Amino acid sequence: MSFTKSASLKTGIGAVAVMALSACASTPEPVIGMASSTARADLGQQGYTQMRSTTYLLRASDQISINVFREPDFSMENVRIGVEGNVSMPLLGSIPAAGMTAAQFERAVAQRLTSAGLRSPMVSVNINEYASHLVTVEGAVGDPGVYAFQPGSRLSAAVAMGGGLARTARTEQVAVFRESPNGIMIAKFDYGQVQQGTMLDPILEPNDRVVVGTDGMSVFWQDFLTALPAFGVFATIGANALDSNNN
Repeated sequence: MSFTKSASLKTGIGAVAVMALSACASTPEPVIGMASSTARADLGQQGYTQMRSTTYLLRASDQISINVFREPDFSMENVRIGVEGNVSMPLLGSIPAAGMTAAQFERAVAQRLTSAGLRSPMVSVNINEYASHLVTVEGAVGDPGVYAFQPGSRLSAAVAMGGGLARTARTEQVAVFRESPNGIMIAKFDYGQVQQGTMLDPILEPNDRVVVGTDGMSVFWQDFLTALPAFGVFATIGANALDSNNN
């Protein structure tokens, strides 16, 4: 009698475990064709886009190199744009850089060199590190943290950098917090739809914060499955104790 109950209990627990693991393994079926590029205003997605910018504007903390042809005294390797957006160059002083393209900054440096007495200076500027491009990924992901990303990366890239969705993730509740002139704006995305291609997978902006919601029921089942070995031990002890009492 007690053996039958114990076996039934273990069988039931095993079935629940298989069902829970099967549910976690499923992924949305992608929709064939063009992915959605429409921002949904009802979810706060105004201003989000899937279009990559064709130009890059320098930002504070970006690392650049400045090469002045045949003028090593004016050339600089791995110089960081300051928090105020300027670059300090020998003999030329502080030159605004943030908000300019690399080509525009090249012209600004050349103008300073011309004013300093250099004839027809040839300046080239390269971006070595997009250090201004950081995204915070937190919530129900495998490895929360702050990650550097390349310009043009998308929300899906942030989730991947964060170790992917955890089993406890609430996929329909992914929030992106973004700085705006009026404060922090929050947009909501259904990551299952993003994976299918039926919802916009937006381009990230520097200092975005991505928060993946947690499914309380999934947490319960994960804790339950984690506790199964201990539960099995207590069930066995209890069954043995019942057998002893019956004898």
